[in-house]
Amino acid sequence: MAIENLFWLGYIGAGAGLLFAFIQIRKVMSYPEGNETMVKISSSIREGANAYMKRQYLTVTAFFGIMFTLLLILSWFDFVNVFTPYAFLTGGLFTGLSGFIGMRIATYANVRTANAANTGLNKALRVAFSSGSVMGFVVNGLGLLDITTWFILLKFVFKVDDAGIAQTMVTFGMGIASMAMFARVGGGIFTKAADVGADLVGKVEAGIPEDDPRNPAVIADNVGDNVGDVAGMGADLYESNSNAIVATIALGFAAGYGYAGFLLPILVSAVGVLCSIIGTFFVRTKEVTTQKSLLRSLHLGVYIAGGLAALATIPLVMWLSGVSGQAMMNHQYVCCFQFS
Repeated sequence: MAIENLFWLGYIGAGAGLLFAFIQIRKVMSYPEGNETMVKISSSIREGANAYMKRQYLTVTAFFGIMFTLLLILSWFDFVNVFTPYAFLTGGLFTGLSGFIGMRIATYANVRTANAANTGLNKALRVAFSSGSVMGFVVNGLGLLDITTWFILLKFVFKVDDAGIAQTMVTFGMGIASMAMFARVGGGIFTKAADVGADLVGKVEAGIPEDDPRNPAVIADNVGDNVGDVAGMGADLYESNSNAIVATIALGFAAGYGYAGFLLPILVSAVGVLCSIIGTFFVRTKEVTTQKSLLRSLHLGVYIAGGLAALATIPLVMWLSGVSGQAMMNHQYVCCFQFS
């Protein structure tokens, strides 16, 4: 099998991550929300989070429309690659989508975690961890989907050369960074403003206790926690994850590793998704426990997933190193020939 065809394995990692995230969503939604008061407060927070995200994404859409037009004009005059405007759009789209999905499940999981804590600590941990894992697997799944799709389109549909592939896959990082900036900074400003408002008005002027739901700013503060610390952080994580893969691809191409340099980051990420799925099944604790044992349970899942990924990555690196050896020799020969 030609090494170019192995890029389809990126879809296996993306599909596994997104499928597991969907299973975790269904699992979280199967838990009850609690009593009427809990449902009412949770609904208010969810409504506020959806309103904020709608307003933010309208602003971001206008920004991306302007940037797409500018990049399209630049591509007509050959200042940038013709694929750059579309790569910019997809980068921003998947970044915003990952944050939005994570935020949505968080607004449904918060009240379910609180209600589950009434019956047992392990049950509450499972709800909270399952909802948190949705963000992680969505970030990796969508990142692999975007990167793999771009490579296959450029290589097999548009027949772009290696340099063009590397250039295009780097430029969609601009869209990712732009969307992550809006999500992280906007959400952070929102939650801090609501937090200060809740303290000043609630405790200082009205005499309402801290975190009392009768204070509207407390609801806004919880909205900010979801749109800033969940949606914003999710977009930020997507940027870090995807740009790390793209940067490694660019370095592999610049070093002359050929398709092996393109393929290794994608395969490592796909292996990481599969190992992470295994690691989630080891995160559990007893009903009577301590903070230390809770952290130990989380660390166990991380260590198992990381260990499995390391063991699986070693043969991948060794195999691709052998494949890339000839590519590097050819690269050095061509460079020496051009220099002479």
